[in-house]
Amino acid sequence: MTVVQDVEDSPVVAVADGIAEEAVVPDPPDQPRRIGGLSRTGVLSLCGAAASGLCIAILLFGQLAPLSGAFGFTVVAYATFLTVYAVLTGLEEDGPAIRDKVMTVVLWSAASVLFSGLVLVVGFTLWRGREALPHWNFFTQDMQAAGPLDPLSNGGIAHAMLGTLIMISIALAITVPLGLACAVYLNQIPGGFSRFVRTIVEAMTALPSIVAGLMVYATWILGLGLQKSGLAAGFAISVMMLPIVIRAADVVLRLVPGTLTEAAEALGAPRWRTVWHVILPTARSGLATAVILGTARGIGETSPVLLTAGFTAALNADPTAGPMISLPLAVFSFVKSPEPTMIARGFGAAAVLMALVLVLFTIARLIGGRGAGHRSKGQARRAARASRRDVQRFDDLHAPALPLFDGENH
Repeated sequence: MTVVQDVEDSPVVAVADGIAEEAVVPDPPDQPRRIGGLSRTGVLSLCGAAASGLCIAILLFGQLAPLSGAFGFTVVAYATFLTVYAVLTGLEEDGPAIRDKVMTVVLWSAASVLFSGLVLVVGFTLWRGREALPHWNFFTQDMQAAGPLDPLSNGGIAHAMLGTLIMISIALAITVPLGLACAVYLNQIPGGFSRFVRTIVEAMTALPSIVAGLMVYATWILGLGLQKSGLAAGFAISVMMLPIVIRAADVVLRLVPGTLTEAAEALGAPRWRTVWHVILPTARSGLATAVILGTARGIGETSPVLLTAGFTAALNADPTAGPMISLPLAVFSFVKSPEPTMIARGFGAAAVLMALVLVLFTIARLIGGRGAGHRSKGQARRAARASRRDVQRFDDLHAPALPLFDGENH
């Protein structure tokens, strides 16, 4: 057999007994496509597409078409940008890569818009409240001896801060045990009644806050004849928080692997011990997030507090007697005034409310700890100590018994 190759790039031909056979050349191995990071070509494509979208939008809105408006200009520029970017990407990539890169740009754009909105809200609030926040009395005094015409050096929001903390504490004391217990029930005891309860919970997530305030007002104040107080406001806020906590906690508990529950039950653990020692610790980080979601919903309520706690300009630390005010209600009352000092107090109170939510979120994350499978150094040390205690206990159980003392033999 003779092997003949006439041209460098021609296929190899094997000649055997006067019959030419073309050898099969294997295809080169596929190279994995890079799915992360930026390349020089990608950056140039983005810059070129952005410039093209901006230029085409300026040409359409300024010269060719009778179009106007900032919103339309933005939409046309962005749509042109995506189209040009897809065309430039298609010069070097295939269809799946084009779709992947275009969707990546869309997701990054949406995230940038959301982050810009968040920065705008926080920055605008801090900027408008910059006149009130530097005054120390703003955090230590109430508005009992201050009027709309008084300067910012007189009066503060201490009564609203204390009222918010008391009301949200009462609401959390009611919501956290009831919400988590209901979520565990929905997750561990399936059945017709569980489906009914889940349906009611999902319907209550869209309950208007004014309805919760009216319910507590009709029951607590009109029905029982009790006065407006921070306790009644805590009840109304808990009605708003409870369905949020239940639904979020139910979703988190569903994510716990079923193999953990099966392993615990295979070892003979009862259901309540499996829930307490396996399921809840595994989902602790997600449960903390569920509590935070409910807290964020309840801490910003205004109408239920106005109906059930009333309004006061004085500091009241007793949640069972007398009216009490919260930070959202104080912000609402301050910004209604035409006086610049009162408006500055309102934006300062809004900034304090955002800081309070951030503090509560941080505390909840510290309590929740890390996710399942991720231990901190302290948790690793505690687990090591518990393991050493278990090893010592097993050694004691299997240690040989000492012989009994026999007086006749000794």
